[in-house]
Amino acid sequence: MRRVLCLVLLWGVAAAAATTGYKVIKEIPVGGEGGWDYLTVDSAARRLYVSHATHVAVVDIDAGKVVGDIPGTSGVHGIALVPALDRGFTSNGRTNNVTIFDLKTLKVISQVPTGMNPDSIRFEPVSGRVFTFNGRSNDSTAIDAKTGTVAGTIPLKGAPEFAVADGKGKIYVNIEDTSEIVEIDAAKLAVTKRYSLAPCEGPSGLALDAKERRLFSVCSNRVMAISDPDAGKVIATPAIGQGSDGAAFDPGTGFAFSSNGDGTMTVVQQTAGKWTVVENIATARGARTIALDDKTHNLYLPTAQTAPAAAGGRATYVPDTFKVLVVGK
Repeated sequence: MRRVLCLVLLWGVAAAAATTGYKVIKEIPVGGEGGWDYLTVDSAARRLYVSHATHVAVVDIDAGKVVGDIPGTSGVHGIALVPALDRGFTSNGRTNNVTIFDLKTLKVISQVPTGMNPDSIRFEPVSGRVFTFNGRSNDSTAIDAKTGTVAGTIPLKGAPEFAVADGKGKIYVNIEDTSEIVEIDAAKLAVTKRYSLAPCEGPSGLALDAKERRLFSVCSNRVMAISDPDAGKVIATPAIGQGSDGAAFDPGTGFAFSSNGDGTMTVVQQTAGKWTVVENIATARGARTIALDDKTHNLYLPTAQTAPAAAGGRATYVPDTFKVLVVGK
C-alpha cells in the first residue's frame, strides 16, 4: 500500500512538472472592424504584421502597440517578409493579387495578379520567389521577389491552405479538401510529391521542424498530424482542441503548438520517441491562428469579441475589440 501511495505521489509530481508555464501575459489592442487570418513576426525588426480584413496592422511587439498600417489589401490572408530586399508581400483574397510594400516605410510598391483567392503566402529563399496558395483556383502563383513579376503557376489538384518552406528549395502545403501534403520544387515550379495525412481531415495550419524534418498539420477532426515529408507518411496524431487554423513549432524548446478557436492552445512535445500533449493553455475564443517570436519564444494569437449573428448569417465582431494575445512565461 505504501509503495502504491509513493507511486501515485511520484506520478502527481511528474504531471505537475510537465506543465509548460505558458499563459496569456499581455493583450495588445488593435481595434477597428472586420475579421482576420494569418499574422507574421519579424523577430529581428521586432514587428508583428497582422491581417485585418482590408488592411494589415503593424505592431511593435516590444512596446505592445500599433505603429503602422498597410491599407488597400482587401480580404488579406497572409504576409510574407523578405528583409534582404526590404520588401513585404500580402495575399489579398478578394482582389486576387499580392501587394508588395516597403518594410521600412510601409508604402505600397506594386500589386501583382495571382490565381483566385490567394490564401497562404510564403517566401522561398533558394529560388528567391514568393508563392501564393490560391484556394479557389487550386493552384500556386510564383512571384520573383526582386522584380515583382510572375514566374509561373503550379496546379495543385486541390484547395491549398497553409504552406512552409524548408530552406533547401522545397515548399510543403496542406491540401484541405483532399487531406494531403504536397511537396513543391520551388526552382522547377513543379509538384514533386504528395501523400495522405489520414486519419487527419481538413488540414489547415502547418508548421515545420526543419532540423528533424517533421511537419505539423492541424486538422478539423481535432488531431495534429505529425508527418515525415521525406518518407511521405504520418507518424503521430495527438489530440488538439476544436477549430484550429494555426500551428507553430519552436526549435528552441521543441514544442509544437496548435491554436484552437475553442479558446485553447495545445502544446505537443516528443518524449521518449512519442509525440504527446503536454498541456492545453487557456487563451480566448476565436484565437485560431498563431505566430511565434523565435527570440523571446512568445506566441501571438489574434481574436475579437463575437457579435450576435442574425439567423443563418455569418458571425460578425464587435467594433474595436480586435486584439492580439501574447502567450509566454
